[in-house]
This record gives sequence, C-alpha cells and structure tokens, in this order.
Amino acid sequence: MNYHLAQINIARLIAPLDDPKIAEFVAQLGPINALADKAPGFVWRLQSESGNATDIAYSDDPFVIVNMSVWESVEALREFAYNSNHIKVFRDRAKWFEKAGVPTYCLWWIPVGHVPTVAEGRERLEHYQKNGATQYSFWFSQQFPQPTDEGVCA
Repeated sequence: MNYHLAQINIARLIAPLDDPKIAEFVAQLGPINALADKAPGFVWRLQSESGNATDIAYSDDPFVIVNMSVWESVEALREFAYNSNHIKVFRDRAKWFEKAGVPTYCLWWIPVGHVPTVAEGRERLEHYQKNGATQYSFWFSQQFPQPTDEGVCA
C-alpha cells in the first residue's frame, strides 16, 4: 500500500479574525494557500467554500483555528513549510497567536486517497500531546517511516 503524509496544525488567535491585530495574518492566507496548492508534493488541504479553513471549527473555542493538509512525503511538506514564503508567516506567528503550552501540530501516514477529517486530526494531535512521537503521530524531528502494514494508519 502507498501512503501520503497528513498534518494538522492548530493555533489560538490573540483576537477575532476580523480584528485589525490579525489583519496582516488574514491578508496572507490567500497567497500562502495558493503557494501550497502549487507546491511540489502537495495533495490536499482543508478548506471551506471560503478557500481557507479559518471558518472550520476545531473545538468549542472560536479563537482556535485549524490547518490540515496532505503531502506526498515528509520532504515535500518540509520544503514548503521551511523553504518557501510560508516561513515568513511561521516566523511572525507570535504577532497573531498565543503561545501554546502543548504541541500544536503533528504528522501521520494515511493511505493514498484518504482524506483526513478534523476529528481524525484532533485524535492524532491529542495522542501526540499525551504520548509523544509514535508511529501513530509524530513531528518533523521525530519521524517514523511509512507503515509496512495497514493497521497503524487506520
């Protein structure tokens, strides 16, 4: 079986999306999403009819926003995240988001063609927060290879 890499990333805004404090972040959503859509190895990203995921609920907290995407490989996601204009947004994140006391992103392998849900991503992230890196969910710095059986991804 072939696999792709899924990722989830959450963040808690310091103000509502329509607040001027967040305007710079909101203005970059379209260009960064377009960059992702064209990036080598990109497969899919969570989005509503608005074209982004800021109006998709992760939890009951309206200040928590979620980002999910699927990539052909760890290398493809890493290249986009750290070697494209995305890095500028990443470096400025403290302007718009509260500092988190727990990990806010994780990665996991999914069968090619599977589209992960927010509930699935939440489960993977909560698992990472409780257990650290495992084949079930991990980080860039603590990677696991693609599974050799189907049980780990299910």
